[in-house]
Amino acid sequence: MTHLLHIDASSSAEGSVSKALAAAYRKVWDAEHPGAKVTYRDLGTDPLPHLDDDALTAVITPAESHTEKQRAAGALRDELVAELVSADTLLISAPMYNWGIPSNLKAWIDQAFIVGRSLFVGGMPNPLAGRPATVLLAYGGGYGPGAPQEAWNHADPYLKTAIADGLGFDFAAISAQLTLAGRVPGMDHLTDLAEQSMKEALVQTEERARKVSAGFATA
Repeated sequence: MTHLLHIDASSSAEGSVSKALAAAYRKVWDAEHPGAKVTYRDLGTDPLPHLDDDALTAVITPAESHTEKQRAAGALRDELVAELVSADTLLISAPMYNWGIPSNLKAWIDQAFIVGRSLFVGGMPNPLAGRPATVLLAYGGGYGPGAPQEAWNHADPYLKTAIADGLGFDFAAISAQLTLAGRVPGMDHLTDLAEQSMKEALVQTEERARKVSAGFATA
């Protein structure tokens, strides 16, 4: 059974553009794969703890020597690793906060990426290599190619490094730009551009969902 791991990272309970893109992806995916396994985490409503000493030492300390806190921290990391390595495809949606990814998404990465178990380095065989990963991003301003603040975008490049270069997934990122137009002062003149960006992002998202779905249908 095909397994999709779906991670939403927006802190917004309503009106999230990144979640709207993920919902569009899921509409296509669910129609193409009825009954397929989906593991869903909403890191905005159910955030993971950030790494602490117990979580760090749990993976390098023999189980019989674990403290109670290490056992709990290690069990969470085991759960997250199991979800990641068993996923045939990965879907992540996130806004850009303060020029980078949300801290709750960074917490998931820090908890779930463990060398030798989900992160394979130094020539280790990598069972995750080539699996499709789709990242859907929402930018409040304009950070696309050629934009004056393009270099301020540390969301897409970081996630590509982590998921494509680090984990080996076949990575595709789709973004909606200027999502705060019409909602914050001084951006009203950008509303039309924002609407066009969202329309294009939705089309690209649905196309990506169909492409990924077709890959599993013919595998």
